[in-house]
Amino acid sequence: MVAAQNVLESGVSTRRSSGVPLGLPPLLEARGIHKRFGSLVALEDVSFRLEPGSFHALLGENGAGKSTLVKCIMGFYQADEGRVSVGERAISLKSPREAQRHGIGMVYQHFTLVENMSVAENLVLARANVPAVVNWRAEHEEIAAFMDTMPFRVPVKKLVRQLAAGEKQKLEIIKQLYLGSRIVILDEPTSVLTPQEADEVLGMLRQMAHDGRVSVAMITHKFREVTAFADTVTVLRRGRFAGSGRTQDLTPDMLGEMMVGAEPPRASLERTEFNAGAPLLEVDGLTALDDIGLPVLNGVSLAVKAGQIVGIAGVSGNGQDELVEVLAGQRAASGGRICVGGKAYRPTRSEMTEQRVRLLPEAPLKNACVANMSVAENIGFRSFDAPSSTVLRWLVNRASLRRKAHSAVREYRIKTPGVDAPIGGLSGGNVQRAVLARELTGEVAVLIAANPCFGLDFAAVSEIRTRIVAARNKGACVLLVSADLEEIFALSDHILVMSEGRIVFETPADKANVAEIGRYMAGHSS
Repeated sequence: MVAAQNVLESGVSTRRSSGVPLGLPPLLEARGIHKRFGSLVALEDVSFRLEPGSFHALLGENGAGKSTLVKCIMGFYQADEGRVSVGERAISLKSPREAQRHGIGMVYQHFTLVENMSVAENLVLARANVPAVVNWRAEHEEIAAFMDTMPFRVPVKKLVRQLAAGEKQKLEIIKQLYLGSRIVILDEPTSVLTPQEADEVLGMLRQMAHDGRVSVAMITHKFREVTAFADTVTVLRRGRFAGSGRTQDLTPDMLGEMMVGAEPPRASLERTEFNAGAPLLEVDGLTALDDIGLPVLNGVSLAVKAGQIVGIAGVSGNGQDELVEVLAGQRAASGGRICVGGKAYRPTRSEMTEQRVRLLPEAPLKNACVANMSVAENIGFRSFDAPSSTVLRWLVNRASLRRKAHSAVREYRIKTPGVDAPIGGLSGGNVQRAVLARELTGEVAVLIAANPCFGLDFAAVSEIRTRIVAARNKGACVLLVSADLEEIFALSDHILVMSEGRIVFETPADKANVAEIGRYMAGHSS
């Protein structure tokens, strides 16, 4: 039994028995790709060309359309217009399995491995055809021989759950090469790797590309990876082609301008000026670990004054989510301190109530609501045990909760069948309005807002931004964390940039240079 199909259904020979490919990989080209999801235009006339034996970076901030483009290439999505071709032949792919038959494989941002199976079992399982009875001795010999042809190795008999993150990422790449992929697409491949592991993996893939064994397309938002490893780069911005070229001919400033534009969006909504004095929210040297125990916050320090919105810009995955989780009490800090109003702050429910700290999290149905509980109950989470909402000091006064919910529904224009309806049945914008009503009721000293308008329609975005600025105008200090640079500029008085778990840049919003911010967002500060 052979370790992998030697000949794809398209008739293209993938490798000799020694593991050395026959000839250069084919040209991959996408032309004039359009993709819409309802009224949302995700891609508009986007083109992309991956030359044989090259390492090409697909660069852009969150929401630029990078993943949508490669999913159209891979057959996850069907483009509304445009075409994909391999070699000189146009192809129409209906699934990733069809893409594999044309020698196109993808390494995803999140692992697609079976944790309780061995490395060899994962490789065999990935094949299109697996025999009913597997000769594991022969398979292990074949896979070991195949591993000898690879620039990096993973122990064949080891269980995947026993591998380090770097070894798992290597296995995902090896899996695509084992399946005969001549074109390998990487989706943010270094998000789970240490810098040393990232350099090792990307360096080896670049060498394989330059040897003519594969062509590599890498989705990334990091300038350093583009300039260090890619031969060419294509930049997308807001679903459109923004530029391309050889990396040696492009400066970081040029890449930054392509990625985020040349002119900053104008601030919106009327603002009240404050002479606030000392900061209300202070974070000093904050550190924290991610879910697998690696450092994710590396000495974050910031300060926000009353009547001020401080926006944190950055591409997702650079510690912003974990910062919000620490401030919200959903993740423990490993070091540093947080103060509110000059006093040490621990993010417990009682201290959040006492210090008047409120939170607008991303994905509110996941992070701020209980979907099968009613609108009234969800709006009442902050106040259900307050004297005004209890009977005999310990029974919840449901009539009081419902009255308050009716008032919130009217004031915040929440579209719901009624306050007793499950909140999980509401649209995303109305769920966010309900959370907004809960968090902004009463006096607010500190408001932490994380991607508060993500995925919402124009009306909901306008409503929520207006409410955030109104809270700021009343004297609240607002920490806005957003992957949407337009939102950062529209709302912020002061802008910070976060990269690799650190605050790497700050500037008053009215003096901000958008290309400079884009460069820092992409991890290139010089």
